[in-house]
Amino acid sequence: MDSSGSNRPPPELVDQLPPDGHASHSAKPAPADPVPLHDYPVLSTERLTLRTPRNADIDAISILANDPAIAFMLPHMPHPYGRADAADFVRKACQGGNGNGIYAITDTATGRFLGCCALRPGSTGSALEIGYWVGRPYWGRGYATEAVHALIDLGFRATSVDHVDASCRVTNPASRRVLQKSGFQFHGSEMLAVMALNATVAGDHFRLDRKTWLSLTTWRTQQP
Repeated sequence: MDSSGSNRPPPELVDQLPPDGHASHSAKPAPADPVPLHDYPVLSTERLTLRTPRNADIDAISILANDPAIAFMLPHMPHPYGRADAADFVRKACQGGNGNGIYAITDTATGRFLGCCALRPGSTGSALEIGYWVGRPYWGRGYATEAVHALIDLGFRATSVDHVDASCRVTNPASRRVLQKSGFQFHGSEMLAVMALNATVAGDHFRLDRKTWLSLTTWRTQQP
């Protein structure tokens, strides 16, 4: 799920992020990255590189994710969100401890960390699920949509699943627009558990089937 609202990030959030997008709490070099146990391919789009999260991302993750406007829209993100949470997230993402194919969304030109996205098995063997979030300073630039397109293409090309599912809160119109622009269709209402709220909230369920994806892929390749 993506979170969005005003496109103007809080000044204090921007101030914590240096030009390269990696905040630094000390001059010590980051420890060696955990060795990934799952071989998820690096994905490249027009502007983005999607890759396995690294220790060098920890500070940026902890700053961007420590935002209630993001945490309150996602099912499994605690709030407050500290550096220890980010370090644990990177370790599990590299080692497959959460069962998901998790990617860091980065700006190809600068290497800047922008957010995260994930492709995971659905409740049945015939489906996959996607999730995503982009840090508040980078809202309104189409990054989530670009990342979602890459995940969808990977899911359908690398597996034989029938469809890809996604959900978002009814109070998250930005995430709904991302899904609709990616070809997803409304598939019903549901209740979503949100860790940061310790509550269940109303949500919308969306689905993209393989037939629709194929037609959209053909349409994209035929554009001048």
